[in-house]
Amino acid sequence: MIDHIGIAVSDYQAAVQFYQKVLAPLDYELLIEVAGFAGLGKKNTGGAIANFWLRQDNKPTGAIHIAFTASSREQVDAFYQAAIAAGGKDNGKPGVREIYHPNYYGAFILDLDGHNIEAVCHH
Repeated sequence: MIDHIGIAVSDYQAAVQFYQKVLAPLDYELLIEVAGFAGLGKKNTGGAIANFWLRQDNKPTGAIHIAFTASSREQVDAFYQAAIAAGGKDNGKPGVREIYHPNYYGAFILDLDGHNIEAVCHH
């Protein structure tokens, strides 16, 4: 199980604003900024844990795929709508992907640096 992940972005401020909007439907928020790093995550009863990190770099991370778990199909839809409104590009509209399993409901967008970002619900 992965505890957290970090990616390099070409425009730190733009990426922080983008991800705050895109991940809000999944209950993520900016939890910490320290020394040029931004940590986003979900607040929980045990405290806030940042598990998605951004950092400025003139050489952003090569295009990668990151999938965030959604608790409902409605969250997947809201993620997709928020991402498109925030400047993300469509890379797969919300829908069932039976190739993975019968209840795999996901949506894919490309972020400001071309990363393939997904929200997926398995219910």
